Amino acid sequence: MSDDFLLLNPGPVPLSEPVRAAMDAPMVSHRSAEFEATYERAQDGLDEIFTASTPSGESTGEGTSLILNGTATMGMEMAVSNLVDPDDEVVSLVNGKFGRRFARIAERYADVTRVEADWGDSLDVDAVAEAITDDTALVTLVHNETSTGLLNPVEAVGDLVAEHDALFVVDGVTSIGGDEFRIDDWNVDVAVTDGQKALAAPPGISAVFVTDRAAEQADGERGPFYSDVEWHLRKADQHQTPFTSAVPLFRSLAVAVEEIHDEGMPNRIERHRRQSEAFREGFAALGLEGFPEVSGPTELSNTLTAISLPEAIRGDESSAFFDAVKERNVSISGGQAHLGGDIFRVSNMGNLTADQIARGVRTVGEALGDVGVDCDPDAGEAAVHDVLDD
Repeated sequence: MSDDFLLLNPGPVPLSEPVRAAMDAPMVSHRSAEFEATYERAQDGLDEIFTASTPSGESTGEGTSLILNGTATMGMEMAVSNLVDPDDEVVSLVNGKFGRRFARIAERYADVTRVEADWGDSLDVDAVAEAITDDTALVTLVHNETSTGLLNPVEAVGDLVAEHDALFVVDGVTSIGGDEFRIDDWNVDVAVTDGQKALAAPPGISAVFVTDRAAEQADGERGPFYSDVEWHLRKADQHQTPFTSAVPLFRSLAVAVEEIHDEGMPNRIERHRRQSEAFREGFAALGLEGFPEVSGPTELSNTLTAISLPEAIRGDESSAFFDAVKERNVSISGGQAHLGGDIFRVSNMGNLTADQIARGVRTVGEALGDVGVDCDPDAGEAAVHDVLDD
């Protein structure tokens, strides 16, 4: 294991040296002017990422970014719980683990109708249209389903939501900061993202973007005390959080979003798209097949890639393959829940280089060879460079 450790899991992702170093500064009070300046830097960067994640860089919405002392699941619960009553009707779209999580959260606060597809299959937009009615108060959808590598049709669903004047809450955890996202154009009322994903910040900090329309309809007393969105909005005006903030994480987030600003969202979106294409082409050159099935307006993810394991090494036999990857000082993820042993997943979120993408594909090819699968790691690596070296 002479090579440096390479983290290719779909979160947490590698951190830059400045992001890591930001956590090592002397501690200050979370009610100090120094912290308020840090919050403001992070919030300004998030505002830009939430509203200007477009290929051209144009702004697509207005609202307020809230920084949360917790992972994105906290943001998902905040978004739903503050916007519905127990007798409200919510439609939750589910075709993976995190769509299911959104539905489970919503079921604690409202009457939920699920529109489901098998994990890895595309959602049926016609079925979604039938489920959303004038009685629907809120719709939940995961934009980029991390468990399967699918990019769900937020725009198509958002149009349906708008027709019935419902609220639209979108999990953009593994898309925002790495791919296109449009608040107004897609009729999104609340968007959720996580520090440890495409923002390339540490775990334990997340953010939600609340539009003015959502803020007007929110009732903080509906949800958990810790997730009172009205309270968070009031404190955000002062560049603070309602409770004690994880000061080192806020510092690192501020640096991470400033790095994104320096790269520019149009450039970052294009880089992520090229790198995901390179992963797909590299694995195809190894003779591997992609896992998810894409149809209709659904697309493949641009920030992570899910690949089916060869039949001969699925199930219990897959452990030897993952061990062989680990022996090369590379970390990838397997499938979640019932997909364990059937697929593997790699991420290109954050600030990976072309050489790191190529190393990831070569490592998979070499590990497959170790467990008896015939493939050509050189061909996989060459396919990556064919995409990224143009």
